[in-house]
Amino acid sequence: MRVTLRRHFPLLNQTGPRVAYLDSGATAQTPDIVLDAVRAFETGARANVKRGVHRLAEAATEAYANARAQIATYLSVPAEEIVFTSGCTAAINLVANSFGALLKPGDEIAVSELEHHSNIVPWHMLAARSGVKVTFLPVDGQGRIVPQALSPRTKLVALAHVSNVTGAVLDVPAIVAEAKRVGARVLLDGAQRTPHGPVDIPALGVDFYAFSGHKTFAPHGVGVLWARAELLDAMPPFLGGGEMIASVTTQGFTPAKAPAKFEAGTPPISGAIGLGAACEWLGTLDWAAIAAHELRLTGRLLDGLRAIDGVTVIGPQGLQGRAPVVSFDLAGAHPHDICQIMDRHGVALRGGHHCAQPLHAKFDLAGTTRASLALYCEEDDIDLFFAGLADAKRVLT
Repeated sequence: MRVTLRRHFPLLNQTGPRVAYLDSGATAQTPDIVLDAVRAFETGARANVKRGVHRLAEAATEAYANARAQIATYLSVPAEEIVFTSGCTAAINLVANSFGALLKPGDEIAVSELEHHSNIVPWHMLAARSGVKVTFLPVDGQGRIVPQALSPRTKLVALAHVSNVTGAVLDVPAIVAEAKRVGARVLLDGAQRTPHGPVDIPALGVDFYAFSGHKTFAPHGVGVLWARAELLDAMPPFLGGGEMIASVTTQGFTPAKAPAKFEAGTPPISGAIGLGAACEWLGTLDWAAIAAHELRLTGRLLDGLRAIDGVTVIGPQGLQGRAPVVSFDLAGAHPHDICQIMDRHGVALRGGHHCAQPLHAKFDLAGTTRASLALYCEEDDIDLFFAGLADAKRVLT
């Protein structure tokens, strides 16, 4: 089935030369329906949420609550378990601080060699201030996390649902089974997974799930942490301020119930409304057809790259258990130079270490060039990619 969703994205439909946008792993484009939702709020109901009693404040509060419900539906979880943050990084930092406050020196946090820095650094910071230990699951030659026996001291396993470099999809059942064996909780970084269809979190069996709005076709500056209700109740708040309290005295304070307990200050209201609209729209799409479309384009990328002398794909070589994120090395060419030449051909890529220095060190690379696809990508974009890469190879090698 032919998927034609590009028409919903105004930036991709401007007059002039075509933009082959293959940088969705960094920021996805925004569809009309999200822009309309944000514009409706900003022009018809812009006000702060929760305590205002005037008409605009009540409309803003209702729209904010509706966004929480829309996102909860996309994840198949209760709305009161959705915490709005400023992004995926903030969501993971929230867990590192609030869940981390429940840990003791000598407890262990297991991450992997392929994690984004946002899922490594917060745990290093926690280790430095609390005495917990950070351990690393290995990655195989195809850029996949290798499940292995966990120490009985492991209290949390925090891994990427989909790698932002290799595109490998995590073997969640194996990880959850091993975590349960030792009594550890599981956090998934879903930043590269949520743009590719609804996520059935209860079926995954995990305890925390984090993702960002701007990679899921919503505005920048908003993200989500989902956590089981009993964990949200048990964890202390991370940030203090207005809206997260039940009461405050000169002697101390009593936090509000979750999710408000974790949403100190004015939340990202406009971004949350946009993310809610994005999730509701995504939930109406034919994901069987979109997944087949994305894999077909990914297969073209993999086949074409393997046919080019000097190119090495970093990640799974086939389509099994992978998302449409393809990173590669072109011998003798710097990724930034490749990206600059590709831009002349209208192709938007990402070059560098992609905030995954440990993974690149494992492959003895300073960086790679990454093409990350989304539902609006088409065959013409792949044609432009290979035309640009041929030019880059001619100029740089």
